[in-house]
Amino acid sequence: MTLPLSGLKVIEFSHMVMGPAAGLMLADLGADVIKVEPVGGDKTRRLRGAGAGYFPMYNRNKRSLAINLESETGKRIVRDLIRDADVFIENFRPGALDRLGFGWDTLSELNPGLVYCSEKGFLNGPYDHRTALDEVTQMMGGLAYMTGPPGRPLRAGTSVVDITGGMFGAMGVMAALNERHTTNRGKRVTASLFETTVFLVGQHMAQKAVTGTPAAPMPARVSAWAIYQLFDTRDGEQVFVGCVSDCQWVTLCKAFDLEYLLDDPDLGENRDRVIYKDRFLPQIEDKFRSMTKAELMARIEKLGLPFAPIGKPEEMFDDPHLNAGDGLLDMEMEDGGRCKLPALPVSLDGLRLPLRLNPPKAGEHTEEILRSLGADIGALKNDGVI
Repeated sequence: MTLPLSGLKVIEFSHMVMGPAAGLMLADLGADVIKVEPVGGDKTRRLRGAGAGYFPMYNRNKRSLAINLESETGKRIVRDLIRDADVFIENFRPGALDRLGFGWDTLSELNPGLVYCSEKGFLNGPYDHRTALDEVTQMMGGLAYMTGPPGRPLRAGTSVVDITGGMFGAMGVMAALNERHTTNRGKRVTASLFETTVFLVGQHMAQKAVTGTPAAPMPARVSAWAIYQLFDTRDGEQVFVGCVSDCQWVTLCKAFDLEYLLDDPDLGENRDRVIYKDRFLPQIEDKFRSMTKAELMARIEKLGLPFAPIGKPEEMFDDPHLNAGDGLLDMEMEDGGRCKLPALPVSLDGLRLPLRLNPPKAGEHTEEILRSLGADIGALKNDGVI
């Protein structure tokens, strides 16, 4: 499989999730991504708790260069790498890389064709000096308000803004690379957590503009669909079922011996069923509660209606669909163990993007990369550069 970004050289100065996610997307698409780390390795590698999965998830298909950037020799070596690179990615606090000598002004002069991608907390404006985190911007941008019940804002259950912000950064990079074909010049691309969060809640902003009524938090919302919720089953499980068209309503009623509901003139259209849910919802709940989870899902799937079991992340390892369709990549972890983690959720000509490199050990490719520059490995080790 020829990957679309093969031949593209990316230098990544990043940690945690947002920057590495942008690099991951380019790496999975075929770019040669060189992750520049301190000699002791990116501290993200040593996170525990909720952060324990950050490094293995967002750093496959990359090579690791561990080098001392406090030394002038280390800086010179990395500048040599950047001199013929296509893309530079960073997600440090504003001004941090300028002080280190790797800011936009410096690197664009060194390499005029370089696309310089900064993953930040905020785009230009009064907030751009603030320190941001995924959770910070979920709180201030309205996403936590929409996720939790009234009075209890709740962040989403994954680093959704970091990941999406990384995706927007990668999208901006590819747009700038396309433009470079005609201008022969790179561009500074900036993606941000706060503006990403606001984009994600844009549909709720539009709802206010259209209806004049602010959007309620999702647990308290009035759904646009009359049937669009969790249902209990006989074995104590739950299944989500949606019914999002009038045709689906007819199908549902006929399949569960509820044809008499079709004779109610107030229930003919979805917009009316939303108002008169109390006329039919108890009957549907009783029907579904009389079945086991497996029985209900089998029946609903046969009808072609939207449904879902309540999955847990750990259950995805054994999901038959993911395992049948190369949706999980079998990787070797830093400690030698193996783990299947999600592939990029796209296919090209029906093929999923492959694993080429396991998440690298700290400095795993340092000597390989430095030899390509003709460096004296022994001298660099003696001088504490690597």
